[in-house]
Amino acid sequence: MNHDFQTDWPSPYTRKRFALASVAAALIFVLLLLRLWQLQIISDDHYRILSEKNRTRYIPITAQRGRIFDRDGNLLADNRPAFDVAVLRQEVDNPEVLLERLSCLLSVDREELLKRWNTGKRLPQYRPIPLAWDVDRDMLEKILENGVDLPGVLMETRPVRSFPLGPLAPHLLGYLGEITDKDLSLPEFKGYRPGDVVGKAGLERKMEPVLCGVDGERRVEVDVKGKTMRILKTQDPQPGNTLTLTLQASLQQVAENAFNGQAGAAVVLDVHTGEILAITSQPTFDPAQFARGLTTKEWRELQTNPLKPLQNRAISGQYPPGSIFKIVTALAALKAGVATPNTSVFCEGSVTLGNHTFRCWKRGGHGTTNLHKALKESCDVWFYKVALDVGIDRIAAMARELGLGSALGLPMEMEKEGLIPDRAWKKKRYGTSWYRGETLNAAIGQGYILTTPLQLATMTAAIANGGTVFRPHIIKRIEYTLNETVENTEPEILHRASLPAPYLAAVRKGLEAVVNEPGGTAWASRLEQLPFAGKTGTAQVVKLRDQIKDEKLIPYRFRDHALFAAYAPAQNPEIAVAVVVEHGSHGSSAAAPIAKAIIAHYFGLDKPPVAPQPVAPQPVAPQPVAPQPVTPQPVAPQPVAPQPVAPQPVAPQPVAPQPVTSE
Repeated sequence: MNHDFQTDWPSPYTRKRFALASVAAALIFVLLLLRLWQLQIISDDHYRILSEKNRTRYIPITAQRGRIFDRDGNLLADNRPAFDVAVLRQEVDNPEVLLERLSCLLSVDREELLKRWNTGKRLPQYRPIPLAWDVDRDMLEKILENGVDLPGVLMETRPVRSFPLGPLAPHLLGYLGEITDKDLSLPEFKGYRPGDVVGKAGLERKMEPVLCGVDGERRVEVDVKGKTMRILKTQDPQPGNTLTLTLQASLQQVAENAFNGQAGAAVVLDVHTGEILAITSQPTFDPAQFARGLTTKEWRELQTNPLKPLQNRAISGQYPPGSIFKIVTALAALKAGVATPNTSVFCEGSVTLGNHTFRCWKRGGHGTTNLHKALKESCDVWFYKVALDVGIDRIAAMARELGLGSALGLPMEMEKEGLIPDRAWKKKRYGTSWYRGETLNAAIGQGYILTTPLQLATMTAAIANGGTVFRPHIIKRIEYTLNETVENTEPEILHRASLPAPYLAAVRKGLEAVVNEPGGTAWASRLEQLPFAGKTGTAQVVKLRDQIKDEKLIPYRFRDHALFAAYAPAQNPEIAVAVVVEHGSHGSSAAAPIAKAIIAHYFGLDKPPVAPQPVAPQPVAPQPVAPQPVTPQPVAPQPVAPQPVAPQPVAPQPVAPQPVTSE
């Protein structure tokens, strides 16, 4: 059978579809070629950089801060390695899951980790976000064991502050913390980045440019899982410079321990240079807590503590100086010629001016009193009466000559100026005239007058060295790491007080009597081996003495402040000490014993005597001795008359009565 079968293949419709598909394929191919051209030729630099970022990491290497030593080479502040847990956010696809896993491993609340994650987003993209700081070895091992399930998580090593001698002088040394946005806006922090750790207080803050060092950087190559394959480049960090302080660590420890839990401050100066040998503020805190990172609870406890442990009372605590200021009044009276060392005043226990009675601490009075006795027994009436003739302006001028009433320029924040009032000050401050009664209050260190412990120590040092007011300083030298040079600090004289030698000698005799003569207000704190000179003081907080006779019934916050200023030895002085005990009631019983402990340690008087070592007997060979002839001498018998033995009475040792004083 013959079939004439004619097919129409491909059909026009099919050919049309095929053509359209071919054109579409060609267009797609052209687009792919154009895209490849763009990726490989036009955008080569851009994507090459992105590729580099994907396979490399830039890991910052924190520079070690400069170390801090005391004057004898004891290390006060050092560095130790700490391990931090951080995460690179560009490698984390699901932050919620990652933070949940880390919360279980680190035993940290998930919400806290989320807060740290969100805070870290302000860091540069390449900077890891820190989630946990200073983890221990066990925690480190857990993180490493679970590394496969923790994408982007890495362990960073950084140096943190350590304190080989414990929490010694924390207010002086200060502490560190993460830089804030406010800090970053300051010129002094130019070049710093978010996340950097900087000094927040004390020398750590003021000497930040010296101590900080220069951070380094390590560039490493990683695989797709973020595991380090090799180190491409390392830029080593430059450590900070070394500080050597004028501080004496053992003396500092004695000063801190002597407070025995009381609030207050103490400063010890070298009277010939102004070097600070010890400076303490109590209560204190542990700077190691700041180094590892304070918990919210720890920070709240420090902030809410009514004794304010973060306050540096030595330089920012402002107190009425009380009777210590009588030194100023005495010198002003002598210099003005309104009194001499022999000027006598009869103290009946009070002075009446107008309709107001100004009492002496001793209600029965001191009787006839000259300058020596007035300083020794701290007679208020003597100073009341001479102050009326001296006037507040000359008293204020003398106070300023001795370093009171202005900041002394210590390289620490929050140093206060104190206040030395005069007529012009009151007129400007209150718009009223000065009253004579206010002069009487000022004469004994009350009223408007305010001083810091550092200022009192500076004034006392000037009395001890003949009138030279040195600027107190704490930096003995700086050793620069980069160029290996050393910068020493030289003593700086602020000014020389005009103190005629005979008058200064009379005042110093009175201060020596305060401690070393029976009846002196600090007689109980004397050192038999080393006479020193000083002046007790009591600063009234509120007037309660007339209402409450028993001091034990006065609430703590209303009790008087106790003060004591001293220099040692009394002859040829070497150091000056100022002590303030907040609400200590009496300078003689609360502040003077602290100064005594400091002085005793400085001069080695608190060390136990060295016990004699037993010496083994040495055999001695007998030496032949030639017999010597002895001629007998006739001795006439002497009659011995019996001698009556009178009983010897044991004379009681004179003990100076200790007055119950406000001093």
